[in-house]
Amino acid sequence: MLWKEYLTFNSMKKTRFTYILLAAITLTVSSCGDKLDIAPTQSIDQDVALTTSKDVEAALIGAYDALGNYYVWGGQIQMSSDLLAATNELQWLGSFVDPGQFYDKRILTNNLYASNIWTNSYSAINICNNVLANIDKVDATKKNRIQGEALFIRASVYFELVRLFAKTWGDGDNTVNPGVPLVLTPTTEINNGSYVSRNSVAQVYAKVLEDLIAAESLLPDAASTSTSGKMTGQATKWAAAGILSRVYLMQQNYASARDAANRVIQSNRYALNQNYASSFNLVNMNSPENIFSTQVTSQDGDNSLRTFYSIDSRGEIHITANHLNEYEQGDERANLFYEDDDFFTEKFNTIYSNVPIIRLAEMYLTRAEANFRLNTSVGATPLADINLIRNRVNLPSLTSTSLTLNAILKERKLELMFEGHLLHDLKRTRRSVGPISFNANNLVYPIPQRETDVNSQLVQNPGYN
Repeated sequence: MLWKEYLTFNSMKKTRFTYILLAAITLTVSSCGDKLDIAPTQSIDQDVALTTSKDVEAALIGAYDALGNYYVWGGQIQMSSDLLAATNELQWLGSFVDPGQFYDKRILTNNLYASNIWTNSYSAINICNNVLANIDKVDATKKNRIQGEALFIRASVYFELVRLFAKTWGDGDNTVNPGVPLVLTPTTEINNGSYVSRNSVAQVYAKVLEDLIAAESLLPDAASTSTSGKMTGQATKWAAAGILSRVYLMQQNYASARDAANRVIQSNRYALNQNYASSFNLVNMNSPENIFSTQVTSQDGDNSLRTFYSIDSRGEIHITANHLNEYEQGDERANLFYEDDDFFTEKFNTIYSNVPIIRLAEMYLTRAEANFRLNTSVGATPLADINLIRNRVNLPSLTSTSLTLNAILKERKLELMFEGHLLHDLKRTRRSVGPISFNANNLVYPIPQRETDVNSQLVQNPGYN
């Protein structure tokens, strides 16, 4: 079920609760005063909910908060896909049933994590839709930035959803394969017309690209402090370009992926840390390497990667010797593991640390791969980019004869491991997950059962009852 994008409960009692949640999304972001003292109703008047520029700016803060939710970019989107991509290099030894289903490649339609990723992602989208529907109420000096930030968040979330809940780009006919429902206006009333079907994979990708291209043109070069007060937790034009490079890479549009990554690099606003470990475990600050991070404090934000990866928390994802053996001798990335009977990554050890979403290293790796595939040298040669990444972690330079596509992909894997990239990199390069083909049904998340139970227009993915 998708009541235009967010509402998910199928009983009268749960439906009433959903109305309250929707009202909270729409109303509590407003400024203090009588506007907050409104009883939830089935129909919500947008003109009453968001009346001033400050109201819309406050709603945007709510969108960032939703983006950093535990089940969105707070970590579960990344962790669940890592578990689905795991072979013999990771082990799930936790007691929670739902994450174990990703690791076992046997996700049930009532999987709580998949369901919450869906629900909370559409919650973020709905808030963005509220902002965009009221953008004309924003002060002229802020309008472009706020519109760009909302478009960035909405597009980024839709990109995550279509990668997880639909066949990968190019696996069959993109114009026919069901993607996810595209809902581009706020949910203001619940009726039969609120139930929507899935748009095609091609349609979702087209909208993601449209929003990100617009966002890049509207957003400033650097984050301000006036919207979220979280500095580089705000989207900039370079964050939009960074996600654009991911989308194009997923589509195997290597020239556009290369050019978007190159724009970020040549902005000269970011720099690789001399120490690889310095990009992680950051509290109340952001690395010069991080193009976008979700912000976590003791009062707000989530870092569920720490919850499951860190030995200092639940520590239920163990790293095996098979993974450690992937690193060359002297690779400083191999030092970022903690041994306590088993091995654990130390990327997410610190409580209240920000979650890195886009790092400059990824842009170099994308540019290197795309240039290599196209036999071009836009920005730099592929060899120069790969050696920049290798030299940073104390590895010797490769030579032109030793630089292969497999070498580039391996460097990408080790550099970005545990950050949610591996599943999508395997799928776009048509590599298997162990013995499982990249296009197997069980490497796609099921549409949550509580959605399909209520909305008959939501077609379930193949392989799920």
